[in-house]
Amino acid sequence: MLVVAEVTKMAGVITSQLPILTGISSASEHMQALALMDGLIEQYDDNLILIEALGNAITRYEDESVRFEAFNHRQGEIDTAVATLKVLMDQYGLNTTDFENEIGKKSMVSQVLAGKKNLTREHIMNLAHRFGVSPAVFF
Repeated sequence: MLVVAEVTKMAGVITSQLPILTGISSASEHMQALALMDGLIEQYDDNLILIEALGNAITRYEDESVRFEAFNHRQGEIDTAVATLKVLMDQYGLNTTDFENEIGKKSMVSQVLAGKKNLTREHIMNLAHRFGVSPAVFF
């Protein structure tokens, strides 16, 4: 059984060889981290621990960097339910006329997609049933 001191020592060796795991501080390091992630994913199961650690470092940088501030702000304004519906529409090759049973007429679907109307609980339940997904994917 490994003891905390041994695990801490191993972590120190890893981070000394790959300091980017402890934090990304520049656009150049961010690009290096993304390139490394692309390589690690090729052998996902073998690299899972490193993928998760690197993913956390990338996420922290992207959440905190001024470079991503405008993007993060726009992301915060996106209606998750509508974004999910748009993805499903794209994946299944559907348009606004294909949701009469789930949402209503084409005009209602158009208003939902434009952000003028919200999906109701009933709409979400109907859509989840149609696509065989959990209603949670719309939140």
